Formats: sequence, structure tokens, C-alpha cells
Amino acid sequence: MLKIENLNVEINNKKILKDFNLDIKLGEIHGIMGPNGIGKSTICKTITGDSNYLVTKGKIIFNSIDLLKLNITKRAKEGIYLVNQNPIEIPGVTNAEMLRIALFEKTGEVVNIYEFNKKLEETCDKLSIPRSFIHRGINEGMSGGERKKNELLHLWMLEPKLIILDELDSGLDVDSIKVVCDNLKEYYTNHNVSILIITHGPKLLKLLNASHVHILNEGKIIESGDFNLALKVGKEGYKKYNKAYLVSENEKNE
Repeated sequence: MLKIENLNVEINNKKILKDFNLDIKLGEIHGIMGPNGIGKSTICKTITGDSNYLVTKGKIIFNSIDLLKLNITKRAKEGIYLVNQNPIEIPGVTNAEMLRIALFEKTGEVVNIYEFNKKLEETCDKLSIPRSFIHRGINEGMSGGERKKNELLHLWMLEPKLIILDELDSGLDVDSIKVVCDNLKEYYTNHNVSILIITHGPKLLKLLNASHVHILNEGKIIESGDFNLALKVGKEGYKKYNKAYLVSENEKNE
């Protein structure tokens, strides 16, 4: 599904990822954990093809395709979907308009309006959002929780193969996060997909049943395990993964 090898990425001449490696097989749910400001979102932006992030070394292979040779639009057509931490507002472009065009670009076929509208309405009901969102500007005037649900409306319609969640729980209340996670689990069950979760705590990983957990530090994954690793970090924090702490511990052992 997705294989990243020795990836080095920089932005504004600052190195963020350094020999980063990750291997996600079809059907797997992986979580990458780490404190704020260490490059977790850089992983998302680089996979999806944000031109602000410069890849200086390494490979990103998705279903045997070299993603680094594709622009952001072509990567999306291959089935890569990112739910942003802070989805942007696009006034004047409705959800229905955008999705109709996106589906045509993806399939090359004219959308059946009856089936299209029926699925949109059913998905709105599933996400507990008003059907009026269908003809509303993308994320226009929506709360943080509504924007995340609106992103999932797009997901159900576009049917991606790899879903990347960048701190999905940010801005969600207790009720909203349950609705969002239940919908993601339903989508995962009904579609043959993989999920990459970017987060700083174990809560979201538990809700989505992540089976693989990785700790990011100094631009690379320094420890991997199952969900028990997430529980350990939730209990002990990230102190043991800080560079200063690691140097101190090494000096003690010398």
C-alpha cells in the first residue's frame, strides 16, 4: 500500500524529516505519535504533495507508484485523502459542486445526479449534519467539529484508498468525536483501505483500533509497537524520547 524509505524533507531550508521510514500494508491502521511541533503534519503534507515541502532524498511508493513523480491532484486521484487538522473555508464553492467535479475528474464519467444526491443525503444523516450542508460553501461558517464532519462527507463520496488523519480530534467535543470515529470505522469495514493517524495522545488510536504505533522524534521513527506503546506514552509522556533526556541517559550508562 504505502512504503516510505529514507525520506528527507525540508521547508524554508530547515530539515524536518531525516531518514524517515514507514511501511503500511493494505488494511492496516497505523498511528504516529509525538508532541507538537516535531514534524507530524509534515508527513501528511509530504505524502499528499504539498509543494512547500521539499523532498531532498528518499522514496514514497503507493501501490507500486512513485508518488514523488505525481503532483497533488494526481495523488488524490490515486486514492489518497487527507483530513486536515484545520480544514480551510472555501466560500462560493458548494460541497455538491466540488464533489461532482471531483468525481468526474476521478472516473471520467458524468455523475448520475439522482444517485449522487441520494448518497449525499444519506451520508449527511449518517454524520448527523444538516442536509443543507450539501449546497453550502465548503466549510463556510462551520464550527471545528462541523468542518471535520464535512471532510468525512467528502471522504464517503470520493472513496479513497488511503486515509490520513492529521490530529482528527482537534476541535471535536465528546459527541462529535464519537460520531466521526464510528463513521470512520464503518467506512474502514466496508472498504478495503488503510489509515494513517497523526496524533499526540492514545485516545484517537484506541477509538479507531490502531494496531501499529510509532513514536516520532528528531525527524524519524525511533520506536514502534502495538497499542500498548500508545498506552505507555499516555502514562509516561514523551520525556524519555527527548534528545536531552536520551543524551543524559547515554552518559549515565558510559
